[in-house]
Amino acid sequence: MSKQEEPSIFTQRREEKTGTLGHTDRLQSWDETRSSKSTSLSSGETADASNAALEPPATHPEPANALLAGLAHASPAPKQVQAEPEAAWTSRDRKANQAPPGSGSKPRHHGDQGRRANGRPLTPYFFLVAGLLFFISLLLFFRQLNNNSTPSILRTTKETVSIPEPEIKMATEQTFIAIKPDGVQRGLVGPIISRFENRGYKLVALKLVSPSKEHLETHYADLKEKPFFPGLVQYMLSGPIAAMVWEGRDAVKTGRVLLGATNPLASAPGTIRGDFAIDVGRNVCHGSDSVENAKKEIALWFKEGEVINYQSHSASWIYEKA
Repeated sequence: MSKQEEPSIFTQRREEKTGTLGHTDRLQSWDETRSSKSTSLSSGETADASNAALEPPATHPEPANALLAGLAHASPAPKQVQAEPEAAWTSRDRKANQAPPGSGSKPRHHGDQGRRANGRPLTPYFFLVAGLLFFISLLLFFRQLNNNSTPSILRTTKETVSIPEPEIKMATEQTFIAIKPDGVQRGLVGPIISRFENRGYKLVALKLVSPSKEHLETHYADLKEKPFFPGLVQYMLSGPIAAMVWEGRDAVKTGRVLLGATNPLASAPGTIRGDFAIDVGRNVCHGSDSVENAKKEIALWFKEGEVINYQSHSASWIYEKA
C-alpha cells in the first residue's frame, strides 16, 4: 500500500466512525479500495496479508437494516422542508396574506387587519372615544348654527308678539286704621286684618307701637276740649297699639263702614264693632273719617319709607281692567 493512498483509507474509516457514510456507500468504498490495492500489490503472501488487513469486518446487513428500521419507526426523523420559490405560491395564498416560507418575513394573519401602524390592536375604547368626539363635534356645530340664526328670530318675535298689559286704572286712596289696646289684648288683630283683606284692600304698612302721651294728644287734638279726653288718652296709653295703612278704591269711606258706628251697640251685625265690641269706651279700633285726616294720621304714625308701595297679585281679580 502506497503512502498516498493511506489518507483516503483513514479518511474513509473516520467517516465510517462518525456515521457520515451510509451502509451502501461504505461497501462501495471498500470494494474500490480493495480493487485498487490488488492491482498495485504483487501476488503472494504479502498481497494476501494486505488484502486481509484491508478487508472490512464482516457485516450483517439484515440485522443492521432491521435495527435502523426500528429506530426510524420509534423516532422518525423530522422532514426537511425545502424552500419553494415565490412563484410556486398560488393566488389563493397571496389573497390570504401569507408570506412564502423561507422569504424571511412573518406570515400575516387575518386578525392583524384591525391593528394600527404600531402593531397594537384597536380596542373598543378607541371606537367609543372616537364616537363621542364625533357626537360632541356635531352638537357644537348645530349649536353654533342655532346661535347664529336664532337671535334675529327671537328679537322679531318679541317685538311682534309682546303686547303691554292694560293697566288697572282706579282712584286709589289710603286710610289709617288702628287697633286699640283692648283689641290687641283680646287677640283681634288677625280677625280685623282678615275683614279688610277679604274685602279686597291691600295692606301697605303695619307695626305694633306704644306711643307717648304727647303723640296721643296730637292724634286726638280735635277732641282736646271734650270731657272724656283725659280718659281717652289714659286708655290709649294702657297697652300697645297695632297701627295699619290700607290701600284701595274708596278706602276711607269703606273702612268706616267695615268698622261700624262709634257706639258698638249702634253698629250693625257684620261690622267689626258690631261683632266684637259692646261699650263705647272699648270699641276695639279707630279709623280715619276723611281723606285729609287719613293723610295727617299716616304722616304722624309712620315715617317716610315705612309705607310700602307694591303690586298685588290679586289686583286683577278684584278690580276690572280699563
